[in-house]
Amino acid sequence: MKKYKWIIIVLNLIILLVYFNYSVIKKEELLRNGQLVLLKLAPVDPRSLIQGDYMNLLYEISEDRYSQNIPKRGYCIVRLDHNGVAHKLRFQKETTPLNKGEYAIEYSSPDQWTVNIGAESFFFQEGQAKKYENARYGGVKIDKNGNSLLVGLYDEQLKNIK
Repeated sequence: MKKYKWIIIVLNLIILLVYFNYSVIKKEELLRNGQLVLLKLAPVDPRSLIQGDYMNLLYEISEDRYSQNIPKRGYCIVRLDHNGVAHKLRFQKETTPLNKGEYAIEYSSPDQWTVNIGAESFFFQEGQAKKYENARYGGVKIDKNGNSLLVGLYDEQLKNIK
C-alpha cells in the first residue's frame, strides 16, 4: 500500500507541474500575440492602504450594467476607435456572433452591479503610487477566445506608465 501511495503522490505532482507550465505558456502566448485594447477606467479609490501598494481598477465598460439583464458569465463585445480605446457595444453569452472590427472580452458577473474581466487589480512597487494616480486606461491584451491579461496602465495621452 505504501508503494502505491508514493506513486499517487508523484503522479499528482507531475500533473500539477504540467498544468502550471501549460498555464504559463498560454499567458506568454497571449502577451506575445494578443490584441492590445485600452479600457477606460471609471473613477475609483486609487489605492488600498490595508492591502499594500496596488490599485483597484474599475472599467467604464462595466458601468450602466444594472440596466441590462446579462448572463452571469459571457462576453463583453467592444469596438476599438482609431486610438485602440474600447467602446462597449453589448454583452452576449457566446463569443459569436462577432461583426467585423468587434472583439470579445470574457467576463463574470457575480451580482447585478459588477462585471469582472479578471484584471481588477494592478500591483506596483512600494512608493510608486503617485506615478499611477494619472492612469486613465487599463491596457489589456486579448485573444480570439476572449481571454484577457492586464499589461499596464496608460495616461490621458495613451502613453504606458512605467
